[in-house]
Amino acid sequence: MNKPHILVIDDEPDIRNLICDILEDEDYQVSTAENAAMAQQARQECRHDLILLDIWMPDTDGVSLLKEWSTSGELSCPVIMMSGHGTVETAVEATRLGAYDFLEKPLSIAKLLLTIERALEAEKLKQENIDLRQSSASRQEPLGSSKQIQQLLEQARRLGQHDTRVLLTGEPGSGKETLARYIHEHSSRKHGPFIELNTGIITSNNALEEFFGREDGNSIHYGLLEKANHGTLFIDEIGDMDNEVQHRLLSALESRSFQRVGGLEEVKADVRVIASTRQDLEEAIQQGQFRQDLYYLLNVAGLQLPPLRDRKEDIALLLDFYLQHYTKRENLPKRKFTHAAQQFLSGYAWLGNIRELKNVVQRLLILGHGDEIGLTEVKTTLGEAARSVISSSDLPIFYDLPLKDARAQFEKAYLDYHLDQHKGSVTKLAETAGVERTHLYRKLHTLGIEFRGKR
Repeated sequence: MNKPHILVIDDEPDIRNLICDILEDEDYQVSTAENAAMAQQARQECRHDLILLDIWMPDTDGVSLLKEWSTSGELSCPVIMMSGHGTVETAVEATRLGAYDFLEKPLSIAKLLLTIERALEAEKLKQENIDLRQSSASRQEPLGSSKQIQQLLEQARRLGQHDTRVLLTGEPGSGKETLARYIHEHSSRKHGPFIELNTGIITSNNALEEFFGREDGNSIHYGLLEKANHGTLFIDEIGDMDNEVQHRLLSALESRSFQRVGGLEEVKADVRVIASTRQDLEEAIQQGQFRQDLYYLLNVAGLQLPPLRDRKEDIALLLDFYLQHYTKRENLPKRKFTHAAQQFLSGYAWLGNIRELKNVVQRLLILGHGDEIGLTEVKTTLGEAARSVISSSDLPIFYDLPLKDARAQFEKAYLDYHLDQHKGSVTKLAETAGVERTHLYRKLHTLGIEFRGKR
């Protein structure tokens, strides 16, 4: 695990060096500054995990420095104030400006270490809560259980053990972000941040600032590379990236350092990059739209995600997952697919892949009613897309089953479909199917078909 980096700002060399020695003995990485000017320079050189800030200094006092940092935006890390001449008013003001705690000199080493430990833990929990709010759904989303996906996840786990860059390719909505998170969570960086950027939603005007941050006087805006320090930066649809950003990103990845927009100091960042694309980047290189050297730098290891239509056995699992997901997350009514509806959806083309499937399930739960989702409702929801021609290779999934199981699946789909058409009337179903009604009741019970709820 990476060592937390602490900046110690104090004008008294004995105290500064003592704190530095103690913290290094505790396995922290430490930088020091003896005044406000040096503190500003240190903050420009890298993003620290915690700052110990003395109040009384010869050029600018610590409270003024803290106020300057807090007014330019949220503090980038916990700040612990130190003073031998502090007052209650000073402590209150420091806390109001965002300081984590206030320690009196002479310092108690035990209290200092405990406060640092608690501050770092609080910051970690804060970041974890942000990550959970932003991606709780993505963290738990399955890609599937098919043989193709299981082989892909095995490769992802192996890649997770190495700090190499990865390029994910596949159609839009096929699960590239989910796979990137899976690699991150199976890597040594799993306790670090996972930062995501879709290059399609940033403009050429703000792309450099988004990636590399900005300096405006003593005000610092941290970019995504610094926010992802000791973690993973996932760049979605990297083929859409602006040429100038491609050049700057290439330089940053090669040197593991960069300059913020408006800054002069080199900033170091330890980041693993996972990129994704729906495009053929080799063709984009031939057309002069993507840098060949950046492509080779990113494509150390490549994984291709198959489209959903090529792994139909995963569809039932995904349908069930998102039914439960939206029921719990958005408090939507519980519903389930009839066998006929599920059979139809398993043979559907899903040109939008998992993203389209999620949207369809959400729409059915919001707009539909009743305990079951029947075939007619599914076709109405899909609209014109449901009438699209399915290729001759897209045979029903029960074609691969033994005859006995295939017959049972066909009978269930057939009876489910006609029950939907007759709004749950067993009498009309018996007429359509040409089956005696008593025998039909037994058949419905054997196959587990609920007809009362369709009325």
